[in-house]
Amino acid sequence: QVQLQESAPGLVKPSQTLSLTCTVSGASITDNNFFLAWLRQAPGKGLEWIGYIWTRGDVAVYNPSFKSRASISKDTSKNQITLQLMSVTPEDTAVYYCTASRMRTNYWGQGTQVTVSS
Repeated sequence: QVQLQESAPGLVKPSQTLSLTCTVSGASITDNNFFLAWLRQAPGKGLEWIGYIWTRGDVAVYNPSFKSRASISKDTSKNQITLQLMSVTPEDTAVYYCTASRMRTNYWGQGTQVTVSS
């Protein structure tokens, strides 16, 4: 069974770089071509997509709202996808999710709360 687990520091200071990791278990991201996306939900707002990558590919696609600040990468040795968000502000406070799709099945992590505050 495929499972996703996000991890991130719970508190980040403004202007810092936020690093989030999505660990995939139950399937290899190199043996399977997952569509893996990062999303977030800020307090009182809807889901917002940040970017996605095909796990067999190397090119990430970003929401234009984040393109200049977001970077998605893979660590195939750890079966992980990482999102870095640079120059964070309090408006980046949100629950961050990774989600993966394969063969018409969607998988979600439980989400991780990130607060940006000094």
